[in-house]
Amino acid sequence: MTTDHEERVRERPRHRWHLPAGSAAEGPYALDIDPKRADWDRSSLRVVELRPGGVHTLVTGESEWIVLPLTGGCTVHTSGEIFELLGRESVFSGVSDFAYVPRDAHAQIASGAGGRFALAGAKCERRLPARYGPAPEVPVELRGSGTCSRQVNNFAAADTFECDRLIAVEVLTPGGNWSSYPPHKHDEHRLGAESVLEEIYYFEIEERGGTAGFGYHRVSPSRPGGTDVLAEVRSGDAVLIPDGWHGPSIAAPGHTMYYLNVMAGPGQREWLISDHPDHGWIRDTWPAQPVDPRLPLHGLPGPSGISGQEASR
Repeated sequence: MTTDHEERVRERPRHRWHLPAGSAAEGPYALDIDPKRADWDRSSLRVVELRPGGVHTLVTGESEWIVLPLTGGCTVHTSGEIFELLGRESVFSGVSDFAYVPRDAHAQIASGAGGRFALAGAKCERRLPARYGPAPEVPVELRGSGTCSRQVNNFAAADTFECDRLIAVEVLTPGGNWSSYPPHKHDEHRLGAESVLEEIYYFEIEERGGTAGFGYHRVSPSRPGGTDVLAEVRSGDAVLIPDGWHGPSIAAPGHTMYYLNVMAGPGQREWLISDHPDHGWIRDTWPAQPVDPRLPLHGLPGPSGISGQEASR
């Protein structure tokens, strides 16, 4: 017996799950992914680029949003609150502060010096209060070991910052390493073991010596007719993952890979995954290997830890 989610995946027309930079631009957004474009129910991601002195108005509608600086800082006015986001020079230079904007609200995002800002959203039911997320309170983890070492900034993970539906984290992978490995999935409901989450990967690749970097990302089907992607990814690209085993994400040598993960689903807000049965054994090798000495890529501003066993992202 199939679930409603499985039926939708089976009936969904195949289209490009890999969105190269610029291909999903719309109006003021360099990237605009909403449930209608993605052909799913909840997850959204926008990237807005503001010139010095620029202002953008966000109408939240039925979704909750987090304003996350990618480069530069901004001021967020919403629900009678004013949040000053210091931001950062780039996604490779440090953890950023952020602002949570509730559903059924308006927000004005203004930047004196200009910058690029991610708007991570999820259609939700509860209207939570607008809040500020300080960078020093963002938990930073080092996951995996050896060539599977990566850094995870858990700014809006399910257990670190309250949202109704939205889950969002940042992952930084040193050049030559593999992230999102072993391949894992979260496309069926299995109580206490796996949750259904629609996911967006947004990539930026560090330039070196004026040379643009690249990486590779894989999604393989977890059921007949499921999502199947093998993409060379560059800065500004996105990959949509409605279902399937996703991983690895591979950073080319010499170029650090960044990606922003945005997730939401119909059930309880939790990130429960299943490892691919052919590759989960790799976890058993991690305790015997050191974490990549290049990590952390920048200072750990707040709660931190090393977690090589629990998660594959």
